[in-house]
Amino acid sequence: MFQYSARPDLLKDRVILVTGAGRGIGAAAARTFAAHGATVILLGKTIEHLEEVYDQIEAAGGPQPAIFPFNLETAQQHQYDDLAATIEREFGHLDGLLHNAALLGPRTPIEQFSGDNFMRVMQVNVNAVFMLTSVLLPLLKLSSDASVVFTSSSVGRKGRAYWGAYAVSKFATEGIMQVLADEVDGISSVRANSVNPGATRTSMRAQAYPGENPQQNPAPEEIMPVYLYLMGPDSTGVNGQAFDAQ
Repeated sequence: MFQYSARPDLLKDRVILVTGAGRGIGAAAARTFAAHGATVILLGKTIEHLEEVYDQIEAAGGPQPAIFPFNLETAQQHQYDDLAATIEREFGHLDGLLHNAALLGPRTPIEQFSGDNFMRVMQVNVNAVFMLTSVLLPLLKLSSDASVVFTSSSVGRKGRAYWGAYAVSKFATEGIMQVLADEVDGISSVRANSVNPGATRTSMRAQAYPGENPQQNPAPEEIMPVYLYLMGPDSTGVNGQAFDAQ
């Protein structure tokens, strides 16, 4: 497990957007960031899940979060522009962006992988990540210390049979991270890195490995140290790196 101990006020006064914030690792990250002082923007497609996380943050005494229902699979350019404009109007800048939302897609041989399924996975895992990064960069550049964290996977670093579009999308995620990191290196307060969460007790993991005992994997809350490290000031200057949460 990544070793890091975060002080309680590590993220005080920071504004951080988390995609896929309604469940799993995204929800855990949102609650954890808020517990360390951040104002969290909860982005996801299912408003009931976002409201549940919102209530949990409020009940725990964290800064009041914001909810932004957003469907990454169907969103058009003007919706991304509206999102950026709303964040600028409400908060003035952005200190952190966690790209967490993803689709698994079918786990089948490439020969049997339909074009429609491939496009769906790439739309959420790659195109939406690119679009969000692009429209939010001006707001991140207004921060004195901004961090973009991309969610990778072991199959995005070495391809494996039957992981299809998901593996391809995670290779692309690493690529976007590396390109962005090189572009901002030395000329901006923005840094970009990726995290491979590893086997974690989430619904996506259960979908990928239905025969596995989920209790053998850590809960999302247990892998949060690396996320806190990358979103806080202790990682200032760390850029273009691929981290493992476990």
